[in-house]
Amino acid sequence: MARKKISVIGAGNVGATAAFLIAQKQLGDVVMVDIVDGLPQGKALDMAETSPVELFDSNITGSLDYEATAASDLVIITSGSPRKPGMTREDLLQTNARIVGIVAENVVKHSPDCILMMLTNPLDIMTYHAWKISGFPSHRVVGQAGVLDSARFRYFISLELGVSVEDINALVMGGHGDTMVPLPRYTTVNGIPITQLIATARIEEMVQRTRDGGAEIVNLLKTSGYYAAGASLAQMAEAIILDKKRLLACSAHLTGQYGIDDLYIGVPIKLGAGGVEEILEIELTDDELQALQGSAQTYREGIALLGY
Repeated sequence: MARKKISVIGAGNVGATAAFLIAQKQLGDVVMVDIVDGLPQGKALDMAETSPVELFDSNITGSLDYEATAASDLVIITSGSPRKPGMTREDLLQTNARIVGIVAENVVKHSPDCILMMLTNPLDIMTYHAWKISGFPSHRVVGQAGVLDSARFRYFISLELGVSVEDINALVMGGHGDTMVPLPRYTTVNGIPITQLIATARIEEMVQRTRDGGAEIVNLLKTSGYYAAGASLAQMAEAIILDKKRLLACSAHLTGQYGIDDLYIGVPIKLGAGGVEEILEIELTDDELQALQGSAQTYREGIALLGY
């Protein structure tokens, strides 16, 4: 059986981390593309030289030319300007919309049958933009949102309770930004809701830290975080390439679910070889639904700024 081909557009910190983890998982051969000469080629060679140590046989190559991505099964777009201290994700809107537009056109040209995964911020708006530019059916365009946000929430819970992260499952819905909606009722430690294990006030503090998770790292690093984001992309890639049917919170196109229409936002989905194979509409309280719809409104305004 022919190996799958996964292309990562943008060989910066997030893209390179995702590419390296995807290669280590042996999901297929990996191509990195960037506009900076030497960056994708050099990082790809450095990663490839780890293969005898880490014992993986995936090929990793780098290029400046989208031709190298031809016939990809999955294309991950990480291209864009990173957040700087004091910037919101929405500040990046116009700059990154131009970049994503160019990238999406090239992806369609060379890999018209691929699944497109978005990472560029502001995530939900850029995923909608890429969907529009690509002309792909919406199930083949998905954004990485709640996988990263729930990972952060899970980590903070593990610190609080002193338990393994392996026993913690969390659900974070809404936009990948300040209006995200962590859901403590659906967050459990080996099946026990955290609402039975942690005081309400303390949960709210962890919820807020999760919302501020990206900004906290930006303030420390002076640029966006990338290890957790890259790992989250690799987990989603694994679900698609191996058709694992993972139930994950991702940015998907809603058509009336949760009272939201024609918008990409983070919701629980079944992720497999077909991309977004199912959107799950779970039961929410009035407050949770209101928070989700409020988050959606923020991104609707951003989409309007792009002329949609």
